[in-house]
Amino acid sequence: LELDTAGTPQRNFCVRVEQLCTCTREQLGQNMLCFLHHPEEELRRKQDPSLLHTLCTGSYLDVRKTVHWFYRFVRVAWSLLPQSCHWRLTLQPSGRSCKFQLSKDKESFMVEMIFGVQQGDSDIFVGSQPTEVGIPSTTWLETYAVAEAKFFRHISRQAPHDSWHCKCLQLLTHILTGVGLSSYTLKTVVMHLLNTIPLTQWRRRDFQQRLMDILKYLHCSLETKQLNHFIIGNERLPMEISLPSDFQVAEPLNLFQHLATNPDAHTKARHEYICLLHR
Repeated sequence: LELDTAGTPQRNFCVRVEQLCTCTREQLGQNMLCFLHHPEEELRRKQDPSLLHTLCTGSYLDVRKTVHWFYRFVRVAWSLLPQSCHWRLTLQPSGRSCKFQLSKDKESFMVEMIFGVQQGDSDIFVGSQPTEVGIPSTTWLETYAVAEAKFFRHISRQAPHDSWHCKCLQLLTHILTGVGLSSYTLKTVVMHLLNTIPLTQWRRRDFQQRLMDILKYLHCSLETKQLNHFIIGNERLPMEISLPSDFQVAEPLNLFQHLATNPDAHTKARHEYICLLHR
């Protein structure tokens, strides 16, 4: 993985792919030509195109090529499955993810697949998730979704069986629809509070107080223009969450840094918070 920050707080990477010599396998009798040491003409004549040419642009893994390749794979594989006799698969256009719709009679649901590359043995990945227009197709965005999912699983194991922490998040996320504040901001606030408020205080009887705590934390973060990323620079994560070594010494990343440098964005965010309160 090659880091390409481009001056933004979002950590972006390029995934460099290198071919390995397979001459030793060929000598062992395996029917394989070495893409490094055989002439290109012979390779074209005797071998199918390598995945390097199919999935990469130059030496870098290409998001759009990967999506296109997987679309073709799904289309062929689906026709071989018995479910294809009863369900209809419709592939949806998408540049950085694989979206398809499954429908049968009046039933229908959407599936979106995000591709990712793991950073070492950690729970941090770089992913193909959709982003702003104009980002190169060889750019992969760092994602913390796996680490965050492990945190919520850890909380679920530790919390009482009647904990309502997920219902708090679900309700406020639903209320946020159409407001403008991102659901990831809300998720970050909830994770911070789960790390500080005893889990025995997230039961149904505590529901209203916890909602007030979440809104108060969000309000304070907006006023101070400071909301630390939950994973980067957090020293209080469960031991089961595996992070790259540089994460353990990193300074906390402020998700509201743009509010400190853009007064209009700060005014807009405060207005969105007021709209949230009146829902």
